[in-house]
Amino acid sequence: MVSERGLDVLRAIVHDYVASREPVGSKSIVDRHAFGVSAATIRNDMALLEEEELIVAPHTSSGRVPTDKGYRLFVDQLADRRPLSSAQRVAIEQFLGESVDLDDVLSRTVRLLSQLTNQVAIVQYPTFSNASVRHIELVTLAPSRLLVVLITDSGRVEQRVIETGAPVAPEVVERLRTAIGDATVGFSIAEAAAALEKLPAGVDAPMRDVAVLVTDAVIGQLGHHRQDRLVLAGSANLARTEDDFRGSIFPVLEALEQQVVLLRLFGELQSDAFGVTARIGRENAAYGLSETSVVVSDYSTAGETARLGVLGPTRMDYSNNMAAVRAVARYLTRLLGES
Repeated sequence: MVSERGLDVLRAIVHDYVASREPVGSKSIVDRHAFGVSAATIRNDMALLEEEELIVAPHTSSGRVPTDKGYRLFVDQLADRRPLSSAQRVAIEQFLGESVDLDDVLSRTVRLLSQLTNQVAIVQYPTFSNASVRHIELVTLAPSRLLVVLITDSGRVEQRVIETGAPVAPEVVERLRTAIGDATVGFSIAEAAAALEKLPAGVDAPMRDVAVLVTDAVIGQLGHHRQDRLVLAGSANLARTEDDFRGSIFPVLEALEQQVVLLRLFGELQSDAFGVTARIGRENAAYGLSETSVVVSDYSTAGETARLGVLGPTRMDYSNNMAAVRAVARYLTRLLGES
């Protein structure tokens, strides 16, 4: 059983090790923290922490570093649940508030979160299974080139250029625009896709080939709303912390590249009472990420919930990262709810 002072010693070890990456000894704890006891007493506390497998000596006669179990206890009981500073909150609002559409806001989100935490930032696209089509526009860019613009009621905008291979008359473009709008606007993503699959068979033969090209493009755009996708930023931060990985960082880089692994991991996580959760070290072994920690929170838009978070080595600033992830998720929910 760990005493209250022992827990305070563990907190000090975590803070000092995260800050310095150097094993923490009893003398440095006495020098840096106001425990009011001798180094010998702190050594006894550290011995008890080691017996509980909360800290470990990486080398003979060295100081101690937290174990995965120690980090877990720190996150669950000892981490400061502090809010971001007012300056950080203003920066979030200003930077994300300049976004022009969903793609832009999610891109800005991961860039901002990476800067706030110095970790790899990840955001999951909402699937928008409940979204509906607000508008579809068909624009002539050149005689044989069309631009298809899809807008959903969630604010998502998709654009795609189509090469028709032959000039398309303006009246054909207008008739297609009207037919596609009638078949999709106001309908759900799934309903619109089903209607478009049947549309080419119902148009005049001279415009059928173009109708196939256009409807295929729109169906592809609609399909993006039903696929799980991730946006990432800050992978270079892993290189800066490469020494924190006892083995190689390549399995982590592969997991980032193969998004299906992260999507499975995100799918299992549930936010705690503070709106954020962390998976630490060996808890991620099933995903090949046993030397990493993941901090995640939920955000909502258009009735759908998705997740955002950060990934990095187990030696991370959990208090700051949890505060940043939670704050960005809350602001993102508010921002998307207003769009």
